[in-house]
Amino acid sequence: MLPARNLLAEETSPYLQQHRDNPVHWRAWSPEALAEAQALDRPILLSIGYAACHWCHVMAHESFENDAVAAVMNRLFINIKVDREERPEIDQIYMAALAATGEQGGWPLTMFLTPDGSPFWGGTYFPPEPRFGRPGFVQVLQAIDAAWREKRHELTKSAGNLKAHVQASLAPPPGEPPEPDAMLRDLAARVHGMIDPALGGLRGAPKFPNAPFMKILWLDGIQHGDRTRIEAVADSLRHMLSGGIYDHVGGGLARYAVDDRWVVPHFEKMLYDNAQLLQLLCWVYARTHDQLFRIRIEETVDWLLREMRVDGGGFASSLDADTDGEEGKTYVWSRQELGEVLGSEAGAFLDVFTLEKPADWHRDPILHRLNHPAATDPASETRMRTLLDRLLVARQARPQPGRDDKLLVDWNGMTITALATAGRLLDRPDWTQAARTAFRFVCESMENGRLPHSIRGDKQLFPALSSDYAAMISAATALYGATSDDALLQQARKWAGQLQRWHQDKAGSGFYMSASDSGDVPMRIRGDVDEAIPSATSQVIEALAALATLTGDEEMTGLLHETARTALGRAARQPYGQAGTVHAASVAVSARKLVMVEPAGSVVFIPVANRNPDPRRFDSVVSTGGEKVTLPGDVVVDTTRPAAYLCIGQTCLPPFTEPSALEEALRE
Repeated sequence: MLPARNLLAEETSPYLQQHRDNPVHWRAWSPEALAEAQALDRPILLSIGYAACHWCHVMAHESFENDAVAAVMNRLFINIKVDREERPEIDQIYMAALAATGEQGGWPLTMFLTPDGSPFWGGTYFPPEPRFGRPGFVQVLQAIDAAWREKRHELTKSAGNLKAHVQASLAPPPGEPPEPDAMLRDLAARVHGMIDPALGGLRGAPKFPNAPFMKILWLDGIQHGDRTRIEAVADSLRHMLSGGIYDHVGGGLARYAVDDRWVVPHFEKMLYDNAQLLQLLCWVYARTHDQLFRIRIEETVDWLLREMRVDGGGFASSLDADTDGEEGKTYVWSRQELGEVLGSEAGAFLDVFTLEKPADWHRDPILHRLNHPAATDPASETRMRTLLDRLLVARQARPQPGRDDKLLVDWNGMTITALATAGRLLDRPDWTQAARTAFRFVCESMENGRLPHSIRGDKQLFPALSSDYAAMISAATALYGATSDDALLQQARKWAGQLQRWHQDKAGSGFYMSASDSGDVPMRIRGDVDEAIPSATSQVIEALAALATLTGDEEMTGLLHETARTALGRAARQPYGQAGTVHAASVAVSARKLVMVEPAGSVVFIPVANRNPDPRRFDSVVSTGGEKVTLPGDVVVDTTRPAAYLCIGQTCLPPFTEPSALEEALRE
């Protein structure tokens, strides 16, 4: 039996460490904790959150640090605390259970389970006393206990039905798959109908960046020459990158804005949001040449390298919303503080930037430039950046938000991919090198060829999820496009082998999120549903598309198309959260391979490819006189002379011998 005390002190997760001194007898999710619940025949109180979560902190301070509340929890329940970032598969299962009961999801997620882990009731944040229309937490605990004692049979039956419903919804059998392009067109039209024409992003509040939806619009726009889709993405980015959700002083995007104008951020900064933002900005800047996007690329990379790198070169997970218990304390400014830092130049600064204090915001004003969103002339933007850097120096002297310094492999893979793309686009080899360093850091964490999911210091959390292998395969192929290092493709192939060995289903038609030897998951799920990032399933499809396109491996190509086909079949049965799969399947059927034969010692076509990134295209380079290269349709590349070869699906265009002709083709 586990000891009757808080057991989180030895956990690696910073979120779990935040709760190590609670009087609650917390356990981490483990076979031992589940066995304890069954041995004592007690229901489980499951609390799921993450280190940067503001309302998680609020509930912790109000309830979990309260001796009286903790005493009730310890007497009636087995209390399990989960970091949703370390165990996203556990989070997805119980979040789906909450949604199935008709409740609104969010974090902290508070679920009550039978001793075998089956959910029967839940919610999110509960105040210590009744308020906000919510019951008090102790009232909830006592009501659940009474129901468990008096109506256990009904609760157990309900829990069994709910568990079966969740399993069916998260790992459904496939239906007949529609055509990927038809699904793309239909979903893009529906997403476009949700766009706020005046303020960008989706209508209403709160406003999230919603990268999966933006990617759907972008792909549909470039695939079909639909400028309305392209402009919807560009305009949404202009709004959010001018608003308070963007950190104009330090770079990087907050998780969401609480209002519909992008003014008031929820101040936590997540690595995944900024990796996706960076990738989107590269695509949009390459097509629009809007200097606002170039500036934001540079600022966001600067922030990543300055504030998010951990020792060894990988990237931390997030920065907290709170500083010293106060949301946004590090980031807000008074007019007096601006004047003290900027002196006589404060007036010129406030001609461009605005300090705004909305009616329901009770702290110092928030900085934005929604009144002057467009980039001005280079000299003026340089002047503004100089003033912002002075503010940054002053801000760094303030107390700083906590940093969740665990390294998540899938989020790092996304960041490496984005850095490699940005390094190519803006000719920044230092960014490419930063991506390579992070890649090496992740590789060095492997054991027996297997990736972990989470790394913190000298501790790793094994085994990896399917999204970890997928994101790192995509990172390897992106870095290969930037460096032409064959060792990267070899590593990607090895990871594809591990993905198949540990995650592929018996039919060979798809993948599960958790590995087959994960002994503590209540059910294996596909990972089909998007959250703030595309689903695990969609990441697998895009990774296989990159690897199959670059290698020409027929077995890999067959695996790609079968995985995409069955995933689309499941997507057709699930009305929500499938943008990632639709995007990935569309990339798979429209994938483009660009092979550039470059003269030894110089480059002709590489700069053209670098400044025209495309989510559908995968690039490789050979030197004149190099090894034989075969393209789709058994087209053999002539490596005796410089040229570029572009293949779309199984069709290859005639070779391009002039960079200008290649550029025109890539921009069509």
